[in-house]
Amino acid sequence: MDLKSKLREVPDFPKEGINFIDITTVLQDAEALKQCIDQMTQEVKSFGDFDMIVGPESRGFIFGTPIAYTLGKGFAPIRKKGKLPYKTIGVEYELEYGTDTLEMHIDAIKKGDKVVIVDDLLATGGTTQSNIKLVEQLGGEVVGIVYFIELSFLNGREKLKGYEVKSIVQY
Repeated sequence: MDLKSKLREVPDFPKEGINFIDITTVLQDAEALKQCIDQMTQEVKSFGDFDMIVGPESRGFIFGTPIAYTLGKGFAPIRKKGKLPYKTIGVEYELEYGTDTLEMHIDAIKKGDKVVIVDDLLATGGTTQSNIKLVEQLGGEVVGIVYFIELSFLNGREKLKGYEVKSIVQY
């Protein structure tokens, strides 16, 4: 199945000039969702031995959790500031219109844990850089990063040099 053909492109969302790639059409299609999770799982397995999957809010949860379950690994969420109930560490990152903060529980990753980051989309790489900083602040090692979709024309991999990056669908 060609998963790219299952995605919906929404022009001028969330603002004019942006062509939004909508994953809900894949999520609604049982066969497409299964293939997507299966393909992403194979990519995650290709990194070899690791301890934990990390997924950023909110679409990283959608893909990371079933992959963690399938592989018998734990899952640690990364959320926006103020959304996690326990003690956290945070990292501020830049948005096109300001800054935001991502947080992770202080006990989500143990020193020496090998971690795979799973998310839906690689655009400019800025959010993933923040995810990496959080994992590394806790003493973890990012052994790989897997995305469902990569917007290659935005050159997000450039910001992630030194890390192994894989994606299922490329634009």
